[in-house]
Order: sequence, then C-alpha cells, then structure tokens
Amino acid sequence: MLSQWNFNNSYLQLPKIFFSKTKPNQFSNLELILKNQKLIDKLSLDRTKFDKFIVKSIADDKQDFYSQAYAGHQFGHFTILGDGRATLLGEHLNKESERFDIQLKGSGKTPYSRNGDGKGTLKSMLREYIVSEAMHNLNIKTTRSLAVLKTGERIIRNGFEEGGILVRVAKSHIRVGTFQLAALSKERKNIEELLDYSIKRLHPEIYEHKDRHLEFYKKIVENQINLMIEWQRVGFIHGVMNTDNMALSGETIDYGPCAFLDEYNPKKVFSSIDQKGRYAFNNQPKIALWNLARFAETILHLIDKDQALAIKKIEDLLKSFEKKYHELWLEMMKNKLQINNHSENDEKLILELLDLMHVFKLDFTNTFMEIENDQINKHDFMKNWISKLKDRRKINKKFNKSNKKYNPKIIPRNHIVEKVLNESENGNYDNLYKFIENLNEPYSNEVNSNFQKGPTEDEKVHQTFCGT
Repeated sequence: MLSQWNFNNSYLQLPKIFFSKTKPNQFSNLELILKNQKLIDKLSLDRTKFDKFIVKSIADDKQDFYSQAYAGHQFGHFTILGDGRATLLGEHLNKESERFDIQLKGSGKTPYSRNGDGKGTLKSMLREYIVSEAMHNLNIKTTRSLAVLKTGERIIRNGFEEGGILVRVAKSHIRVGTFQLAALSKERKNIEELLDYSIKRLHPEIYEHKDRHLEFYKKIVENQINLMIEWQRVGFIHGVMNTDNMALSGETIDYGPCAFLDEYNPKKVFSSIDQKGRYAFNNQPKIALWNLARFAETILHLIDKDQALAIKKIEDLLKSFEKKYHELWLEMMKNKLQINNHSENDEKLILELLDLMHVFKLDFTNTFMEIENDQINKHDFMKNWISKLKDRRKINKKFNKSNKKYNPKIIPRNHIVEKVLNESENGNYDNLYKFIENLNEPYSNEVNSNFQKGPTEDEKVHQTFCGT
C-alpha cells in the first residue's frame, strides 16, 4: 500500500490556457464524514492511515494544486467557464500505474469562481457521493467519490448550511468544453496539443493510427452512446448536460440537479433552471448528439485538411449515432423484459408498456422489477399487455437471468436521499450509512425493502439543487 499520493501531473505540460495554479482554502476543523474503502484500495492507499492522510492532503500547501479552465454551452448559451469550486490535488498513479485525477470539490475560490465563493454544502457533497457511487455499483461509467469532509464552516445557500468538501476521483476531467476553450485561442496548436494529449491519456492504443484524430472521435461517440443507454436503463436524469459537463472519458460527471425517475415520465426534469425541458429524460440522447457536434466543430481541421471531406466524415458518424443508439436501446429494453431474440413486434410491445407506465404513473424501477419477478399482474390494466409478453417469451431462446444485470432492485430514490441528507445535517448519519450499504449491491434480493418504496404524494421531490 502507498502511504502517500503518487502524483504525476501530465496535464500541467499543456499550454497554460488550460489551467491555473491554485490552493484550496484552509479549514481548521475538517472532519471526515464518509470514506470509500473499496476506492481507497483501488488507489493503492493505506486504509489504516487514510483518515489523517486525507485531511493532511487538503492542508498541504507544497503540492502543485491547480484548477482546469474550459468553456461550454450552458442550456444552449456559450460562455467561458472553469473549475469554479474545484481544485485538483493531482494525477495519482496506483500500483498498477493506472492514472486517476484526484479533485477537491467545494474547497474554495479559484480563478474561475466569478462571483461565487467556491464552496460546497455538506448536503450537496454527500448527495454526489451517494449518487455517483450508486451509479458505479449499477455498472455505469462515472466519476467516483473517495471521501466527504465537513469543513466546520456555515455557508449561505438556503439560509446557513454546513460546508462540505468532496474528494472526487476521475479517469480524466477533460470535457467537450475544454476543446471549446482551445478553439477560442488564436493558436491552433493548442487544439492539436490537447487532442493528442487526450488520445494518449484516454485511448493510447490508437495513438499510432494514421487517422488517430478521427479514430479518437469515433471512440468518443461510442462512449456517449453507451453512456446514454445506461442512463435510460436505470431512469437517470443528469439535469445539466452542458458541453462542459460531458467528459470525453465517457464517465458521468458533475452531479448537480440530477435524480432518478420515480413514476415514469419521458419529459421529467428536476433542475429548477430547466424551464423548457431541454435536458428532460427522453431528450438526453439528442443532447449528447448535439454536444458531440460541438466537439467536432473544434477539431474539424485535424480530421482532414480538406474541410468538405472532414465535414462529410463527421456527418457520417453523427448520422450513425441515432441508428446505433436505437439498436442498443431496443436490445437493452428487451433484456429488461427478458426477451433475448428478435421479433418484428418487439419495439411495439416496449412502447406500449412505456405508454401504460406513463398514463398510469407507474414506478419506473419497481415496474421492471415486478415484470422480472412475474408480479406485475396485480394491475388489471396491465393484464392484456402481460398476456402479450408471455406469448412473446414463448419464442425466446433459453434465458439466463444471471447472465447480465439489467433491472436494479434499488436506486438512490430522491425522497430517501433528501431524508438521509436532512438527518445528516443534524449530525445523525446512521440512515445515511445504511442507505449507502444497500446501494452497494443494487441487484441483490437482500436489499432493505424500506429503500425500495416509491414516494407518497407528500414525499415527492420535484426539484434538486447542486449547492453552488
């Protein structure tokens, strides 16, 4: 085990437009609230020394801390941005030489904070820990949460709230917005340097390819298609799919006003800002495609010297997005229904189910769990559809339920998340720890049934906030 960080900050070799040196705020009363034992092991860190080690790391003013700069389209409007409340401790190499960004979120002002204080609330940092680790355990690519600390400060949000810091771990924090910032520069070499760096870091296997820039773009498109499929599989709504929140690594990043569907509604949003439903549940694949087009605009001259040919290559890839996404979505939905071969009426059967779920306000997660366990017949209005499903399954090949996990038994439900967060604000972490423990095994039949129940009418959460 490593008793200290093994930093190797390759990102700092890039042109200085991409980052600024910075320092986290100094907090005299840091208190560790949550730590991720499995991730500590993954990073090859020493479990026995971690508690003191992580507090010391935040206070260490000898490190090359930095924050990243980027731009981005926020709700369709372009602006210059950057890590306004995040500071990178560095790029850590574990014993297998795997590289991880170690980032402090909510640690204070940076050069990109604009008028903000750069700090986070304890509730919002605990929330990201809960949701990001739940996503990981659901087998969805995501940034990870190593620890949450209470700062000992009270900060002004909705009144005075406890301050908190999240220690976030990512394969990389390079975003579509990072390339949009590079494109603003008069120096075209900035884009090429960033692109080649990204290839070496994320897909080194293609670096020697004669068309590595196009091949890399193909990888990014594939990453995003797969990520969108996984979000749709579990009913996840990101909430702020701005171009600065799309990581080229294919990891889910920046858990702000995100949430999971309770009752199925394809137009559901949780962000208080998203008044027009730009980032609604069913719009997410379209927005991913839109973001990918913005990425392509920044690197077009590197795809081919002939601009017309470069545009044609990109257009062909983007046109294939919808077809590929639809194919994978259909396959995923069939697996959720335990259908494992082809019939021309499969899509019609799936859409009929989603219509019923929407009209009768059925719970997304529990409905698929009930279908899997043959318990859905309690609803009279479902009997005709169930009969069709049974007939359809008769032509199945032999179905192995354990082959792959599609239907979780538990998700981080909004009302439960809010309940444990409110309790934690009062210093009671018991239910928080229990909830996280259950979320560690989302496909297990042994999860606590209290965490599986959908909300009552007065428990429903309609908006979530990021604590900025």
